[in-house]
Amino acid sequence: MTYKLNDKQFESIQKLADHERYDYFLKKVADWEEIWSLHSPEGWVELSSSDGEECLPIWPHPDFAKAWAVDDWSDCQPKAITLEVWLERWTPGLERDNTMLAVFPVDEEEGLVVAPSELKEAILGELEQG
Repeated sequence: MTYKLNDKQFESIQKLADHERYDYFLKKVADWEEIWSLHSPEGWVELSSSDGEECLPIWPHPDFAKAWAVDDWSDCQPKAITLEVWLERWTPGLERDNTMLAVFPVDEEEGLVVAPSELKEAILGELEQG
């Protein structure tokens, strides 16, 4: 069960700059211990970054993921990954596959693109502060 967001909170968070959304992402993931992405009947979605890197888009809350699920991705649903599973299985798997992470994309912006190991270190740092 994730935290509640009202429309005003949703809108104001969506308008934050990339690095501010990244910080928000880290705090919420550390607090709630879940990461959200989009899943379609064919599997997890990926996007290509502006540098041409394959990225898995991730969000701190299902509402933000759902807002991205339009057009080609309209058949996708937000799906949670527990932080424990993310750190133990997803991070090494994404590293092996050379898949980057698009952290908290909104509208047409891809968000910050980071390596899975970089995000893991940032999350662990946030957990230590918590």
